[in-house]
Amino acid sequence: MFSSNMLLSALTLTLLAAVGESSIGGGGTPNRNYDLSGPALTRLYNSPVYKAERMKRPLEGTSFVLGPLSHSGVRVTLRDGTRWLIHKGGNYGISSQTVVTDARHMSPGWTIVKTADFEGRKTVSDFVAAGGSDYSLIFDNCHMGSNRMMKQ
Repeated sequence: MFSSNMLLSALTLTLLAAVGESSIGGGGTPNRNYDLSGPALTRLYNSPVYKAERMKRPLEGTSFVLGPLSHSGVRVTLRDGTRWLIHKGGNYGISSQTVVTDARHMSPGWTIVKTADFEGRKTVSDFVAAGGSDYSLIFDNCHMGSNRMMKQ
């Protein structure tokens, strides 16, 4: 488990930077009126994941998904039924390029590729760590990160 200090110093910025960027594809000025911090953020990152769905959506400016010409991430479901999208991209976060966003802000373009039951054995922070902190279009992109998240 992560301590409050570790989460606040490293992960608050990740969530704050991600919120508002995942639904349409990133960029622009994020809407931050639903940011989490302090104890709420610590609870989220320490929350057990019960279900994970690897998902894809078209790249920004396109209307189709064609293999790697798409964006992917993992939508996790927690015990309380809330769902969060964990995904990575260039300049998505500040301390990490793998970020967490409330799934309510996902566009309808996302489709489920694979589903797995984790039965609470992994936490949100485990998924973020599996996604990786760095982003590289060729060597560590969203598809590689979401595949690692599903294989833990």
